Amino acid sequence: MTRIVLVTGGTSGIGRAVAARFAADQAEVFITGRHADTVEQTAKELGVHGVVCDATHPGQVAALSAQLGEALDVLVNAAGGLPDSAPADAPPLEALLAQWHSNLAQNLLGAVLTTASVQDKLTPGSSVLSIGSIGAERRGGSYGASKAALAAWNASLSCELGPRGITSNVISAGYIAGTNFFRGQMTDERHHALVQETHNKRPGTLDDITETAYFLASPGARHITGQTIHVNGGAFTTR
Repeated sequence: MTRIVLVTGGTSGIGRAVAARFAADQAEVFITGRHADTVEQTAKELGVHGVVCDATHPGQVAALSAQLGEALDVLVNAAGGLPDSAPADAPPLEALLAQWHSNLAQNLLGAVLTTASVQDKLTPGSSVLSIGSIGAERRGGSYGASKAALAAWNASLSCELGPRGITSNVISAGYIAGTNFFRGQMTDERHHALVQETHNKRPGTLDDITETAYFLASPGARHITGQTIHVNGGAFTTR
């Protein structure tokens, strides 16, 4: 039976790669993005459905949910990233507040709103996946704090959805090459330093994340829920 998959932030980076992985498995995939042109282009390239939606806007999220069918098998909250900087002439405290509000909105509240809007469509055997970050564990600032909050929210979500046979997990990504996360600011020195932090001495790849997502949404992962799965080559380890 064809699975229905929703990937927010599916026009670039990890979100796009995850959408492509599920589409390759013949799933019916819906992707979202904030800009109509990139949504349309990406949907055409991947052979999926595209919906313009800013996950931080309740009205747009409600409209997105209305466009889906009655059932949803996999939700991937991949929308997020580093927000735009506050205006240079903003007072320091106002700029700081804006930065924190933007990070929390993009990296936490968008996932919360989207999940709430489609929660009733999830059926036994469904999976909710949210993309976290190694920044939640160290040197992450407001971005890391928002990703740490994402993991904390996931634990409560898993407790809520678990009795219905629905799993919920966070994939905490380390340094992943081949994305525009650093917005062109990645230097050779920074790349080398991040690779040296890993145990296997290589950067992460989009495939590392997509295959983890695919597994967590598979029958083999039905007893894995409420977890933060660290995919970082050992740059951050747990006991």
